[in-house]
Amino acid sequence: MINEIISMNGYGIYVWAAFSFTLISFVVLYTVIKIQLVKEKNKFDIKYLTLTSDKRQTVRTQKTYKGILVSNLVSKI
Repeated sequence: MINEIISMNGYGIYVWAAFSFTLISFVVLYTVIKIQLVKEKNKFDIKYLTLTSDKRQTVRTQKTYKGILVSNLVSKI
């Protein structure tokens, strides 16, 4: 029974190779994106933490930065 599933009437090599390639590609893509996200988050944190308190207050009122700050607190990828 398991041999039939694995061999798939002779097409198993192609099916499992394609499945493996796709799975590996998704894992690599996820890893690369996660690494880039962490780098960008660190850059943002460094820039944000070096601001004076007046500039931080200005940044907090801006819509774009408000979204970034909220997503940094919530995001746990």
